[in-house]
Amino acid sequence: MTFEELLAFAGRNHLLSMALAGITLALIWTEISRLTRGFKGLRPAELTALVNRDNALVVDLRPSGDFEKGHIPGSKNVQMSQFDPENKQLAAARALPVVLVCKTGQTANTAAKRLKKAGFEHVYVLEGGIGAWQQADLPLKRGR
Repeated sequence: MTFEELLAFAGRNHLLSMALAGITLALIWTEISRLTRGFKGLRPAELTALVNRDNALVVDLRPSGDFEKGHIPGSKNVQMSQFDPENKQLAAARALPVVLVCKTGQTANTAAKRLKKAGFEHVYVLEGGIGAWQQADLPLKRGR
């Protein structure tokens, strides 16, 4: 297909052209936002390596009932309603990498922004949340 044919198609299909432009802009905006958010996303295997290599603190933000049903071994449960970057336990881990985990990754993004604002330098979010951990067939620990 030549450029002229592409322009002719776009001229005949205004709605499709606008939809393509909108989707393209949305993808660009999403990628720029991801790159400038100040924290990194991790896949489950990367989380395992970070814990083993750098003794990262894993904070599970899910409700305690969900945490008790199954959580990443070694993770600490902190309810989002009680999440405070100035908390003694978190403040003591300021020099460590901190990985935030929730059900899908959305709540963890909000908490990560708060940690970055409070001066934490090494902040990570488990992309896809605990569901991604389970899909990777990694172990969960039950109970507290």
